[in-house]
Amino acid sequence: MAQIEISKPSKQELEDLGVFRWDIWEKEESEFPWHYSSEEHCYILEGHAEVKPSSGEPVEFSEGDYVVFPEGMDCTWKITKKIRKHYKFG
Repeated sequence: MAQIEISKPSKQELEDLGVFRWDIWEKEESEFPWHYSSEEHCYILEGHAEVKPSSGEPVEFSEGDYVVFPEGMDCTWKITKKIRKHYKFG
């Protein structure tokens, strides 16, 4: 199973990807299970979370991180500070 990827792209790289035109998702502090039926790319605008895949190591991310979640992954999200992110599937 592919792992979660985290990077810190430059503003220019984000603009080249069109990130600032993607939809925005927000969620308060909470914990919940999730399944990725397709790959998700997201850019964290604010907040902090830990995601624990059903197989593999947990990862933490926060403001300024670009995160890619692999298709088919089952995980548990634990949001410790309200998350606000741009995202796109596929």
